[in-house]
Amino acid sequence: MATPAEPDTAIAGEQLDTLVMVLNLVRSGAATTRPEVGRQSGLGRTVVTQRVLQLIERGLVIDDELGPSTGGRAPRRLRFRAEAGIILAVEFGATSLAAGITNLAGRLLQHREEPWDIGAGPEASLSRVEELFDAMLAADQAYAGKLWGIGVGLPGPVEFASGKPVAPPIMPGWHSYPVRERLSTRYGVSVWVDNEVNTMALGEFRAGLGQKIRDLIYVKIGTGIGAGLISDGRLHRGAQGCAGDIGHVAIVDDSSVICRCGNVGCLEALAGGAAIARDANLAAAEGKSPALAALRAAGQSIDARDVARAAESGDLACIELLTRAGQRIGEMLATLVNFYNPSLIIIGGGVAASGERLLTAIRKAVYRRSLPLATRDLQIAFSPLDDRAGLMGAGFMVTDELFSRERLGSWIDRGSPAGERPAR
Repeated sequence: MATPAEPDTAIAGEQLDTLVMVLNLVRSGAATTRPEVGRQSGLGRTVVTQRVLQLIERGLVIDDELGPSTGGRAPRRLRFRAEAGIILAVEFGATSLAAGITNLAGRLLQHREEPWDIGAGPEASLSRVEELFDAMLAADQAYAGKLWGIGVGLPGPVEFASGKPVAPPIMPGWHSYPVRERLSTRYGVSVWVDNEVNTMALGEFRAGLGQKIRDLIYVKIGTGIGAGLISDGRLHRGAQGCAGDIGHVAIVDDSSVICRCGNVGCLEALAGGAAIARDANLAAAEGKSPALAALRAAGQSIDARDVARAAESGDLACIELLTRAGQRIGEMLATLVNFYNPSLIIIGGGVAASGERLLTAIRKAVYRRSLPLATRDLQIAFSPLDDRAGLMGAGFMVTDELFSRERLGSWIDRGSPAGERPAR
């Protein structure tokens, strides 16, 4: 006979601690039956039964089909109800935006992407996001009343505690803009804002190549360059939320190489997408690349993907451009590898579409400049999730916050966090 649930009063203290522990084991898939929950958590059978029953009563977990028997009666599997709510997610890049809806397990239910200039400013940018969100919510009546939160990724430094961008180099007008407050007021739910590379790292860690890897670096090579750090299974944001901003680390002492941040010699100014396009246009103008010169003569703009296509066709100038960019990025990553010792480096972003030549150059530089022990088991690979990583990671960011000890107790007795605003 099942042990009855404890009285339905406000959940706090040790009861909340154990409830969060059980919920996280079930929703992560680490434990799928009550006996597994007990073994993984170290909690006694009675406490496990009580906590599971509380989660079932509140609609977060259900009993599913029977699991395999280990000699006695087959246990009933537990399943996290990922369909209980939805998360709105948006990821801004320098030249694009993607918006989507995920379930509570990070699975994308809808996804829309379009070109967008982040320099248009926060008012125009967030107005467009709201239009996309509204269209997606209206597309399926099943979403009505199920919105639990919103996750936002921005291409610049973000103070995570406040959800405000802080002096972002490529985002004029965004400094200290109240992104969280605007969207929270508009949709009546909690909102979290982070650097887009952090959400990408989280997406890869939870649903991509980084699953079950405790220490990894996600590197986005787009118009700019940034890194998201997963350390011992946790996203490392740093004291103010700006950890991993490797694009603005100086790699040369050359006053002629001026970065958009105002400093000189930054990695981004030498190996980012805008830098590759700049150097490619120069190669075309000087006649060093027949393929790029033909594009220039036809009036076409040249970007890193054009360089990649020309390199695959054997254009020597383009091969040199990609090799040099990859070498510079790899040398910077070698410093991180020696310092941080990850098991995996994932390369993503628009310039990652440049293909194997770029990846090969990065690998060679990392292995050449890093300590042998640090690279003994190191993998360096392209992102399998590509442009979905940021949206999925934004969804995970929201659910991780909602199901944290600090947040869960404030809303679980209502059954839903709708209307629960972030603490100021």
